[in-house]
Amino acid sequence: MKPNYADKLTHSIFAIAGDAADVLGVECYAVGGFVRDIVLNRASKDIDIMSVGSGIELAKAIAKKLHIEDRLIVYKNFGTAMLPMDDYVIEFVGARKESYRTDSRKPIVEDGSLLDDLSRRDFTINALALSLNKARFGELVDEFDGLADMESKIIRTPLGPDITYSDDPLRMMRAVRFASQLNFVIEKDSLDAISRNADRLKIISMERIADELNKIIESPVPSVGFKLLFDTKLLHQFFPQMVALYGVDIIKGKGHKDNFYHTLQVLDNLAAMSPDLWLRWAAILHDIAKPPTKRFEEGIGWTFHGHEDKGARMVPKIFAQLKLPLNEKMKYVQKLVLLHLRPIVLAKSEVTDSAIRRLLFEAGDDIDDLMMLCTADITSKNPDKVKKYKANFELVKLKLKEVEEKDKVRNWQPPVTGEEIMEYFGLKPSREVGVIKTAIREAILDGIITNNRDEAVGLMIAEGEKLGLKKK
Repeated sequence: MKPNYADKLTHSIFAIAGDAADVLGVECYAVGGFVRDIVLNRASKDIDIMSVGSGIELAKAIAKKLHIEDRLIVYKNFGTAMLPMDDYVIEFVGARKESYRTDSRKPIVEDGSLLDDLSRRDFTINALALSLNKARFGELVDEFDGLADMESKIIRTPLGPDITYSDDPLRMMRAVRFASQLNFVIEKDSLDAISRNADRLKIISMERIADELNKIIESPVPSVGFKLLFDTKLLHQFFPQMVALYGVDIIKGKGHKDNFYHTLQVLDNLAAMSPDLWLRWAAILHDIAKPPTKRFEEGIGWTFHGHEDKGARMVPKIFAQLKLPLNEKMKYVQKLVLLHLRPIVLAKSEVTDSAIRRLLFEAGDDIDDLMMLCTADITSKNPDKVKKYKANFELVKLKLKEVEEKDKVRNWQPPVTGEEIMEYFGLKPSREVGVIKTAIREAILDGIITNNRDEAVGLMIAEGEKLGLKKK
């Protein structure tokens, strides 16, 4: 007896689609990721409905039946239609068969049978269909043993993997993404085919690659995906700076840690604390400049001096290369990369109020995320070291809270503005205004004066007199 999931097809669209298909005399199925997620008991808001016939005609019939023709969006060139309904996005398409040219992932599309349509899909777990026609409502169509692969947690292609991946190389990124999201294993033939076809990724736009990469980063344990990207050499095609972190050099018996695997450990540590994509990007890039700053110093060993500063300067180029947004998200990642050593340095030494004020001033509202990143950066295998660092971090956090409550320097605004300085001394924008503003800021951060307007005005007058300035 074939499995039946009629009890899972609770949304009214499924019965309505089946009735409309029966009237038109065509077969109609729910297909793809929505069916996969039903079997896996995962929530999904994207519904794909496929007709063995015209998907557009079926969509029009349903929209007319529901009196919502004005909502229907038809993509005539692609033979598809979309209908937003409740919180769902419902897409309609006709069964298709596809063929590909070697220089493009855009297929030549023709009308096809149900089997044609399912066989062109990327993985067996996505090549499932549920009948919506009344006579077979909810019946599972599983021509490629996708249900068994789901039970065995295997990613496998319906056709030969070399055909599937060469036709549309983005599917290689999708294979890694599903393995990472679902904690599935890519079966050996498929994994070998990804390695063989990795350089085909060059015909895919970086925007599409970045979209899959971000989904891998957002998965529960991102290192699963990154290890697959590295082992298959997919990562080498678009992110050479991260590949450069791999490996250990040894001189005179002294080696350094493998910064690739260290970065993955930091990423996993952070993923366990926060779902934030851009904070996870800060973990990926926090040590990105270690390869170009790596030096062996006699009597000391391996050093990476200035890797935080160089890393911050590398962030915009990497974001541009990977087609990530060059906006506030990029600046946020850049800031965390620049500051990621600061709390660690504080945790190793006696914490002064001045050092805490400066950290609060520079980190602003991102201080809590910075502390999370630094906590994740503790990857020592020595439990005593880990315990000591974490205890010191708790002291730093306590001090941050105390200083912020007392001095209010998070997102600090100067008590005296440049305009007020110019008005008091009758100045135009000039070097002198900048000197006075800097003196006030440094005095507050060093604790010479408090973050108080009266004290700041007094210092402004004193600094002006040093420069030979008088009240206007």
